[in-house]
Amino acid sequence: MSEYKNDLLKKLENKSAKLGVVGLGYVGLPLAVEKAKAGYNVIGFDIQDSKVNMVNEGKNYIGDIVDTDLADLVKKGNLRATSDFSFVKDVDTVCIAVPTPLDLYKQPDLSYVISSTKSVAQYLKKGMLVILESTTYPGTTEEVIKPILEEKGFTCGVDIFLAFSPERVDPGNKHYNTKNTPKVVGGCTPACTELAGMLYRSVLEGDVMEVSSPAVAEMEKILENTFRNINIALVNEMALLCNRMGIDVWEVIDAAKTKPYGFMPFYPGPGLGGHCIPLDPFYLEWKAKEYDFHTKLIETSGIINDYMPEYVVECTMKLLNNEKKALNGAKVLLMGIAYKKDIDDMRESPALKVIDNLLKNGAEVLYNDPHVSSFKHNGNEYTSVNWEETIESADIVIITTDHSCYDYEKIVEKSPLLYDTRNATKHVVNNRNKINKL
Repeated sequence: MSEYKNDLLKKLENKSAKLGVVGLGYVGLPLAVEKAKAGYNVIGFDIQDSKVNMVNEGKNYIGDIVDTDLADLVKKGNLRATSDFSFVKDVDTVCIAVPTPLDLYKQPDLSYVISSTKSVAQYLKKGMLVILESTTYPGTTEEVIKPILEEKGFTCGVDIFLAFSPERVDPGNKHYNTKNTPKVVGGCTPACTELAGMLYRSVLEGDVMEVSSPAVAEMEKILENTFRNINIALVNEMALLCNRMGIDVWEVIDAAKTKPYGFMPFYPGPGLGGHCIPLDPFYLEWKAKEYDFHTKLIETSGIINDYMPEYVVECTMKLLNNEKKALNGAKVLLMGIAYKKDIDDMRESPALKVIDNLLKNGAEVLYNDPHVSSFKHNGNEYTSVNWEETIESADIVIITTDHSCYDYEKIVEKSPLLYDTRNATKHVVNNRNKINKL
């Protein structure tokens, strides 16, 4: 057994290991907090000084973290943040949790991962464990990360250790969080896997499943989100058909989910949002081409889901036409800008694509979101309006995010024309004749 592996195992067992987390966003900061709560000394690394300063002041900016937890950990000295990567030399493990977006051509952009890995590699030392958490295509850990770390003459699995463990953060989930969600780990060698598994078991309550390689763990994460992508595309296509047939797709889904086996409910909407589902299938699609394999079903699901924001605007146009109004010049109020209910996360929000399509057709767009006070998009600045003061002057109101705090009875009552893309008005009793649904 490697002496470096032995030393790190002992440090993990007695919690004397110092842990580093690169990227203090929706994935990295909750992970850093849980590690510090487990008794470790944790350093968070981020290139954004604003995040570093907020962490060091004990100020929380992530919805899934309890404010007092962060403040207490910082005050006790268990957690601190820095933009100076030279402090990597002081830690025993580093988790990389940085964005993996798509470029203009919907191809993987690994620039953040590569940049972070190079920063870590500058201060890499023998016995260090590096774990990539950023979602990416199968092969990234061994084909991209490993060569960078081994450039200085280190040998993976002997004097340094490398693994992949996909993040499974679901912002706003009331039941599952970083602490209790099961983990998957796959190391470049059995020693790498063992150490990564040991680290997560010492921090988390959820089970830790060890797989045979980083590629299996990378593919596992892609499968999770591709599964959801395809099923959402299926139900979106059903919604389009049901709309033509005059059938309520929401009622169809409610009926289907009474079956206790063989059916899992998914729901239609104005498009896909978030940090994983709209992006991950494209990572797999891109990698598959290297093997001369075309992911036909995945490509088709992407086409369907990408069409939904445009479909929402087409329906908006028809609803206005029925009132003898044009979309060009109409005042449109969007209720909700976050990609899902009860969070402030706007990444890949379908509401942004709805806005783009509305503006293209000459509409005036206003929005309300209790979780997002303002934002910038495509050069324009938007500020959340008071919906109760604005709603009656709008030509149409579109519910794009079904936040729980909205008074849907009042929204329906005061809307001159309402289009509900989330079935948020399901339990509204009065004025149901005013409701138009996706």
